[in-house]
Amino acid sequence: MSNLPLLMVFLLATALMCSIVESMMFELKSTHTKCISEDMKANTFSSGNYHVINPNSVGTVPDHHKITVRVHSPNGNGYHIGDNVLYGEFAFTAAESGDYSACFSVVAHTTDTVTINFVWKTGVAAKDWNNGGRKSHIDEMEMELKKLNDAVTSIHDEMFYLRERETERQFLTDETNSKMFNYSFLSILVCLSVAGLQLWHLKTFFERKKLL
Repeated sequence: MSNLPLLMVFLLATALMCSIVESMMFELKSTHTKCISEDMKANTFSSGNYHVINPNSVGTVPDHHKITVRVHSPNGNGYHIGDNVLYGEFAFTAAESGDYSACFSVVAHTTDTVTINFVWKTGVAAKDWNNGGRKSHIDEMEMELKKLNDAVTSIHDEMFYLRERETERQFLTDETNSKMFNYSFLSILVCLSVAGLQLWHLKTFFERKKLL
């Protein structure tokens, strides 16, 4: 029993490695759009929040620092739209596997550089374990067991997802090798045909000139 806490910590740490927490701060100019992409498998829960950093030590953020935010799936389906905002948040469950993107752009035409703080979580790390509606009905051990269950499920799903991606990459590699082989064979055949035609042409030319 004394090793149980260590096992729980190990499993949770492994699960969080399978999950992803993107926390970053970046600068953006009015003429540029910055997109952050995250590779997610289907049915993965994701949440994020963002806000514009106040360039002044006092007061509010200037209106011309407002931004537009778009979060969309690999097929272009929108999951979040923030127009002319200084902050916002989103949460969704991925309907398909692939690269999900969050794109930021400055609304106003300004020479100022806008600084944005962005946090994006996926998997176990994105879940709210401190939900007030449930906290009063389960004890600490039940909470830890639920975390472990979700961690094991996340690890299991991640393994299968990586295996599927590896199979897709292997199939693509084999298909590419097959195409390259066919292309090489066709190139050699064309080269031999051209060489044969050149020899035939030279032979005919010399015969006409009675050099052979």
